[in-house]
Amino acid sequence: MAEKQDRTMKRILLIINCILLATGVTSGPLIIRLYFIHGGNRVWLSSFLQVAGFPIILIPLFISYMIRRRRINTNDVTSKLKIVTMKLPLFLFSTIIGVITGLDSYLYSYGVSRLPVSTAALIVASQLAFTAIFAFFMVKQKFTAYSVNAVVLLTLGAGILALHTNGDRPVGESSKTYVMGFVLTLLAAVLYGFILPLVELSYNKGKQTITYTLVLEIQLVMCFFASLFSLVGMIVNHDFQLISTEARHYGLGEATYYIVLVGTAIVWQINFLGAVGVIFCSSSLFCGVMVALMVPVTEVLAVIFYKENFNAEKGVSLVLSIWGFVSYFYGEFKQAKKMEKNPTLGDDDLPQNQSIPNP
Repeated sequence: MAEKQDRTMKRILLIINCILLATGVTSGPLIIRLYFIHGGNRVWLSSFLQVAGFPIILIPLFISYMIRRRRINTNDVTSKLKIVTMKLPLFLFSTIIGVITGLDSYLYSYGVSRLPVSTAALIVASQLAFTAIFAFFMVKQKFTAYSVNAVVLLTLGAGILALHTNGDRPVGESSKTYVMGFVLTLLAAVLYGFILPLVELSYNKGKQTITYTLVLEIQLVMCFFASLFSLVGMIVNHDFQLISTEARHYGLGEATYYIVLVGTAIVWQINFLGAVGVIFCSSSLFCGVMVALMVPVTEVLAVIFYKENFNAEKGVSLVLSIWGFVSYFYGEFKQAKKMEKNPTLGDDDLPQNQSIPNP
């Protein structure tokens, strides 16, 4: 009975984090592009905003602390309640991942500043192939014929964009600048594909039981050091001195400029929180699939809000991507059916130190 309740709780938490991830993945590129197309041009500032919303994590951490405190009082437990549950090995893991995330945020911001949202989103979808490769070597991810087929189709769907780029280049942008944006966005996808399994590896090698409270602490530390990385870039690039000037000349008005900055920080923090939560509840590969799954939604939103072109190459890429999604989830459906008949089949797929998702 208790095991069934634990599985139910985990599914609920997975659904919540999938919603957070989907919201962040679709809204994040749109709001960053909104900053750039109306006069913003500070790449380091944009990369900083992607990770600077980490103080928001203090809210659920405080709630978690109060819940744990109430449990201790209810059960008359005499042990001292720790405010911070993270130990040194996980802190070091989180610090390293945070610095890498800061670099990834810069590469992505540069790419989005040069590319339409729809193109950047499809390039980022290629991260699934890199996630699969890194997950195989780093966390011994198990593959089925359906998951392999999904990875191949999604990679082809993103890679086909490289066959035709002239008609997609923004007006007035040189071919060299466009190609640079394309390459750096692809590098960002590679790096993101490395970060996801690295987070899962830190869960497995952190030498302590992983709870959702600890996941929040990991997210806090990661984004703190990612922010420091981008902050150094902003200082060197003199971004702080130019923010007020940029705000006054922003195409949508000065007040809207600051709203866009704050909104960017909030949306991307939701994105990161959803990602680490999905990895905690499932795996880095599933997180990569969720990111790729949102590509069609981002494509449609970019066409609606920014009137971006939707050429034949993007159409073929979209079809291949959807085909890949269907293949992956059909494989997961079949696996779930097998587990219903024999619940022990899925036990080996979970990290050994991962606990039931409690506060």
